[in-house]
Amino acid sequence: MTARPARRAGRWLAGAAVVLAALLAAIVLARGGAEKPAPRPPAERPTLLLLTSLPLLFGETLSLEGGGSPALTALETRYRVVPIAVARMSELRKGSLLLMAHPLAQPAEALVELDAWVRRGGRVVLLADPALEWDSALPLGDRRRPPPTFADTGLLAHWGLRLDAPDERGPRQGEIGGRTVMTVSPGSLTGRGCALETRGLVAHCRLGKGQATIIADADFLNLDDLDGPTADNLPALLAELSRIEKDRP
Repeated sequence: MTARPARRAGRWLAGAAVVLAALLAAIVLARGGAEKPAPRPPAERPTLLLLTSLPLLFGETLSLEGGGSPALTALETRYRVVPIAVARMSELRKGSLLLMAHPLAQPAEALVELDAWVRRGGRVVLLADPALEWDSALPLGDRRRPPPTFADTGLLAHWGLRLDAPDERGPRQGEIGGRTVMTVSPGSLTGRGCALETRGLVAHCRLGKGQATIIADADFLNLDDLDGPTADNLPALLAELSRIEKDRP
């Protein structure tokens, strides 16, 4: 008479333990404690095309003593980073994954080719900052200095999005892929046809056979100048690249 109730109690406790474990995992994820993307062995690192105006590859002075950035170091733990100068098909065919980190204005014909490349299956993460606050020692007007705003010449509108500048400037916490990140003067994205997250900080767009993730901030890569917790900033970027790399329609 006592064995059956004992078995029922055992099953109930086992089920409760599973539910509790799931709840704890959800809490960890919600707090930005998601598992960080692990480094890949060099032979297993796929190509990541990088198009940027930011000093991620080299310092502003191009000295031999300084070079690279924490963002580049993080990217190179999982990818073979290949810099490109323009989003032309001759460059895009070198890979299937592209990081556009606050790029310079692209020629109209390059944007047409970029859109076609994505719709054929390409993957792009675009950091489009409408109010860049990245400190630079270069004078205003210097072509090596990152532009103060994302130079959108119609690409976002073609993808059904609008990028707005922030009403107030300054540091602000946001979320990218469930991770808490520190941003500076982030913009907001609105529109139809794309999934919007974190009050418009992030937009996920399915375009033909490909995908684009747009993030309305680029300052979150500048760890040295951010005021606040930044432990998940670069893991958030790596996780989004990994997600878009693997997620197929």
